[in-house]
Amino acid sequence: MTQQPHDKFAKQFLEELLSPFGEVKTNREVTDETRFVDVLFSPTPTSAVDVETLGLLGRIAVLNTTLLEPFRNQPSRTEVRSCLQKLFTVIADAQRLANREHTTIAENDLARLWILAPSASIALLKAFEAKLDLDNWMSGVYFLPEGVRAAIVAINKLPRTPDTLWFRLLGRGKVQIQAVSELVALPPENLVRRNVLEMVYRWRISVMTQTDLTEDDQELIMNLTEAYQEARAQAVQEGQRQVVENLLRFRFGSVDEELSRVVDNLLQLTPEEFTPLCLELSREDLLARFNSHQ
Repeated sequence: MTQQPHDKFAKQFLEELLSPFGEVKTNREVTDETRFVDVLFSPTPTSAVDVETLGLLGRIAVLNTTLLEPFRNQPSRTEVRSCLQKLFTVIADAQRLANREHTTIAENDLARLWILAPSASIALLKAFEAKLDLDNWMSGVYFLPEGVRAAIVAINKLPRTPDTLWFRLLGRGKVQIQAVSELVALPPENLVRRNVLEMVYRWRISVMTQTDLTEDDQELIMNLTEAYQEARAQAVQEGQRQVVENLLRFRFGSVDEELSRVVDNLLQLTPEEFTPLCLELSREDLLARFNSHQ
């Protein structure tokens, strides 16, 4: 099945964020006429606390089995109906399994569909009677009638807060560019930041080899450039750290806590500058020279 660059990126992105907290299946085939759910997530019992780091995405994911259908452009009515068909098939499959096992599924435990759209026009929302629930949810999240168990997330209408960052990274134009800047500004020790940057780095390299990119694909690549450049700089820094640590291990057998502090200072130098220092200075001279810079 052919995947467009944004489709591939969105699935890999959501899988990267959600996999620590439960089972993620991308391109999950459902019965009936063959259809594929972009991302099907089933939370683990212990995921409810840790998944809070994902903000709105985490809140959505732990509710129940979750179908996530990201779109690069506003979906058409036909595309929304196709997503609803997938949802109803997943629910029907779950209910058939429960019947075979002589169990029941509570209404609140049934799967729910979340359509992730960069925008949603008034006409589209009206066509499916999708409405806000500001008493319980933030702006930008529009719920279809209760029995349908579906919602449209209009990414451009989400508030610009840390809780919505991971969705806004799937937006368009200025929304996505702003989200990339916020991602890069997160503390370097933030594990999710690190993992997402690595994923963007790998994804962008693979996509740049393609020759049939559309204007939408090119826009996506441009919007993610800052994140890509940050990931590349991070990779270079980590590569240089590994070189320095290997040089110190070669000289002194190991890199203990004292030498680890020296590594950070050596990384402020160019490879041409730090290489002879690591190979020529004694341990005592290295500690004396660089500890004085603390």
